[in-house]
Amino acid sequence: MWTIAEIKERGKRAFKGNYWLCVLVAFLMAVFTTGASAATSRKTQEIDIEGTFGSMSPEDQLAVALVVLGVIGVVLVIGLLIRVFVANPINVGGNAFFMSNVDETPAPFGMIKLGFQHYWHNFATLFLRDLYLCLWSLLFIVPGIIKGYSYRMVPYILADEPELSANEVITKSRQMMDGNKWQAFLLDLSFIGWILLGILTLGLGLIFWTAPYMYNANAALYLKLRDEA
Repeated sequence: MWTIAEIKERGKRAFKGNYWLCVLVAFLMAVFTTGASAATSRKTQEIDIEGTFGSMSPEDQLAVALVVLGVIGVVLVIGLLIRVFVANPINVGGNAFFMSNVDETPAPFGMIKLGFQHYWHNFATLFLRDLYLCLWSLLFIVPGIIKGYSYRMVPYILADEPELSANEVITKSRQMMDGNKWQAFLLDLSFIGWILLGILTLGLGLIFWTAPYMYNANAALYLKLRDEA
């Protein structure tokens, strides 16, 4: 049985052994996975019609409401397309990099391209994973969170065993995480101090320490579970 201290120590050692490349890859993954949602937030905040909406006629109010909904819809669609077609493959390649970095430090930056080598297979598998997560989340937040931990290893398995089908990858991730979800949650929780410090440093701590440290630790967890299977 693995311990949190063991996983974090292995991840930290790999991170320190390839510091700047780990920071760069983690930053690229963060840009593509969180950029779309941040853009959506800014767009909705920029539309301020409170001051004039009340003085409009009902027809004008309806027209403005439709325009606002249209803008929000377009931004959400763009964000979804970026996530599905760009962020997900980069996520696979990035996690392949961190997996290689933990296994044999230092890993080359070119590992990040691995997510695009089996593009449509990665696309279909991650789309199916996201669909399952969305459906589980409709049953309230907790089932979605639990399933998120069940599917945690999907990007690593895609990089490690590209010959598996989409359902085989998802099933294997679920099997690997059986009995490990709570411990993985505690692993995430153990980084809360570093996350708060990163926020207090206006994100600099997240970029230059917390995010790449966590990516390496999660890769170490995958390798540990894979070797124990």
